[in-house]
Amino acid sequence: MKTLAEHMAFYGSYHRDLRNRLTHFVGVPAIIFAALIPLSLAELTLGGIAATPAMIWAAVMSLYYIGLDRAIGFAMAGLFVPLLWAAGWVAALGTGTAYEIAGAVFVAGWIVQLIGHRFEGNKPALTANLFQTLVSPIFLTAEIFFALGLKRDLQEEVERRIVTRDFPGAEITHGGTRHA
Repeated sequence: MKTLAEHMAFYGSYHRDLRNRLTHFVGVPAIIFAALIPLSLAELTLGGIAATPAMIWAAVMSLYYIGLDRAIGFAMAGLFVPLLWAAGWVAALGTGTAYEIAGAVFVAGWIVQLIGHRFEGNKPALTANLFQTLVSPIFLTAEIFFALGLKRDLQEEVERRIVTRDFPGAEITHGGTRHA
């Protein structure tokens, strides 16, 4: 399994411009929220416990993020709670309304992110690796930790990896340019 620093260096190499990163603080939560809405429409019972597919997805992702970094992973788990609550609230409005809201929020989230990539002058990281859609939330959460002066070692390692191109997929950079 790749380390968090490896994931963040790959993702971070596509997100060097502050304006691009700031758009992602709006776009990524919007897209996650939009995806959670249809996943909140159904309820499953597992061992006598009722849960939605949205809750199961958030639990699985939280465990994955905790495996990458305990503190940031637990912060991610906490951030999923209001998104799950809001998605459940929208789902309770009815299937048609829920899908309309999910669609509008999803499209808006992507528009905001694509505007950010215009600032950056490159394509989104997911064009090189679709898995990056799952890295973006923990990347942004780590950025909050860094802004608060936390996780300095991780921040320094990520920056070193970006500068020295020491991460899987480093041969693909901004604008799809290949470097050996």
